[in-house]
Amino acid sequence: MSNRYEVLGTRWLENEMEYTGVQLRGHFVREMGGIATDGVVAFAGMCRVSTSELVDLEDAEEGSVIRAEKMLHFIGEHFDCPLREANFRLRLFTSIMMEILREGGVVPGLARSGDDLYVGDRKMSVGVATMTPVSAVFHFGVNIDPAGAPVPAAGLNEFDIDPESIASKVLQWYRLECEAIEIAVRKVRGRL
Repeated sequence: MSNRYEVLGTRWLENEMEYTGVQLRGHFVREMGGIATDGVVAFAGMCRVSTSELVDLEDAEEGSVIRAEKMLHFIGEHFDCPLREANFRLRLFTSIMMEILREGGVVPGLARSGDDLYVGDRKMSVGVATMTPVSAVFHFGVNIDPAGAPVPAAGLNEFDIDPESIASKVLQWYRLECEAIEIAVRKVRGRL
């Protein structure tokens, strides 16, 4: 038997858009990507998140901001998903990105800490998961051009990595992982 569970839609959004934090909301994936199921959309664009838009309370209390001249952004949305699971999903997403960037030694010295990627002591990504009234959502952003970042940062440009190509690989891998989880949930016999 080889039934497939289509549970996660993905889409690359052609038009660049600035990420400000307001995109981290319910149904953004549906509005921008036309995806009515759980889904992830990816796009490139500037990143300018002010302190008032941060959902990470520690960062907001410190007055932090998130900035980069250009990032590869992913917005994911999962329905019927508690916040703890959303954070696990974000870490899986981060691990997938790390594995793809490590292939063939493309990004030497790449390491993961939680939902962040680092090249040595330079931060390469940002990530956060939160809840909406209808779903769990996450943002994962990878620097393309980290100019303006408030911390030492690395970006895809310095490694000659095409953002759309990387996004396609990450989206496909994540979709397959989500489908495999759904199959695993449905194929086991319960024990009482």
